[in-house]
Amino acid sequence: MRPAVVARYVGLALLLNAIFLCLSAGVSFIYRDAAFTPLLLSAVTAFIVGIFPFIFVPPEIEINTREGYLIVVLGWCVSCLFGMLPYILYGDVFSVSNAWFESVSGYTTTGASALQEVETLPYGLLFWRSATQWIGGVGVVVFTLLVLPSVGSAKIRLSRTQASVKHEDANYSTQKIVRVILNVYVGLTVTLAVLLWVSGMSLFDAVNHAFSTVATGGFSTRNASIMYYNSPLIEAILIVFMVISGINFGLLYVSIMKKFTPLLNSPVVRYFVCALAVGILLTTVSLISSGGYTSWLQAFREAAFQLTSIATTTGFAASSNALWPSFAIVLSFFFMLQCGCAGSTSGGIKADRVLIFYKAFVANIRRMLHPNAIVSVRLRGISMDEGVVSAASLFIVLYMLIAFIVTLLLLLSGLDLLTSFSAAVTALSNVGPGYGEIYSLGNYSGFSIFAKIVCTVAMIVGRLEIYGVLMLFYYRYWR
Repeated sequence: MRPAVVARYVGLALLLNAIFLCLSAGVSFIYRDAAFTPLLLSAVTAFIVGIFPFIFVPPEIEINTREGYLIVVLGWCVSCLFGMLPYILYGDVFSVSNAWFESVSGYTTTGASALQEVETLPYGLLFWRSATQWIGGVGVVVFTLLVLPSVGSAKIRLSRTQASVKHEDANYSTQKIVRVILNVYVGLTVTLAVLLWVSGMSLFDAVNHAFSTVATGGFSTRNASIMYYNSPLIEAILIVFMVISGINFGLLYVSIMKKFTPLLNSPVVRYFVCALAVGILLTTVSLISSGGYTSWLQAFREAAFQLTSIATTTGFAASSNALWPSFAIVLSFFFMLQCGCAGSTSGGIKADRVLIFYKAFVANIRRMLHPNAIVSVRLRGISMDEGVVSAASLFIVLYMLIAFIVTLLLLLSGLDLLTSFSAAVTALSNVGPGYGEIYSLGNYSGFSIFAKIVCTVAMIVGRLEIYGVLMLFYYRYWR
């Protein structure tokens, strides 16, 4: 383990944060609001701290696995710490716990907020909140790899650890993977911002919501989130882009190059889209059956937006789910746990693992029925390695165990069962809103400091896909 090498790359992550802090200060300067000085001071601080290891530590061509994991985890944690500086310096509604919660929620693209009145915040801070999601979506480490292309073979370890980059249907070099992610990410952001702008949002709101959507984050510039606009057109545009952002970015890029054939042929994408469509249909029927809706169109509109927002971990709200029937709530929990595809900006277990788990289950049933037969788990006609199948199954079990532990801790803080369980799942899956006190138009302001800390730890563990964090506590890791 070489601490100086780790410090260099964590420092570079801080430099990237300093750039976005400067952009936020520029927004604050344009709008002449009170956040300019806090943002500028934060940018200078992040730059000074980040520049020293970058200058004095020479670049390394090779980084071992242990260093790679540590860079990823420390990159996220240090970014969250420096990301809370503008909030603390601004003060007002930002206590230390609120500042930490807001920063972690942004970088992990959870989009949960401990603030009751976001519309009272200066434009610069609103932009910074959205920027932390955008940075978190593509990943601080992926940015690092793009800026410094001399990392060598360590690139693939880092990008796989942080963003679950899978490049099915194409054999990309590591540099191309990083380039693909950024090209798709920026392209989707710009396109969506323009579409939202011409659909009725102000330019400022359009850019902020584009940041949140492509990052599948969920921070909004409005207290009522997307419901503020009451626009079926805006909701439809966001649904399309939320689904796109929940799909593997590498696969999206290859599909554009090959006229969408790989996208249509991907079993994971087909499963993800079909499962979401069935979920929307069932939720619509449930809403109508509950008696709270007389219009099928209105019920479908609400179900489509809310379930897509949950399934992609975006967390926007176009209506209140506080009075949803029990069937719709339980069904939505499945999508809170599964979420989007590997290689996207969404969190959760991932549709890939759920599909592998299902196929493993079916294969095991066939082995029981035909003991002498050779039955393998196949995806797109290709037999999957048993190690991959076992890893997917173990991850799901571990995920549920951690969700159970987080739920118990939140219950100890005095929250009710529904709020505790939904907060545990949404924090671990980086979804944001849940049920109970944190329904779609609610927030985490009523949570105790202990509960907020528990949720932020769950957000980081979920965003780093558990193993990246757990490995640091394995004693042999440091030997």
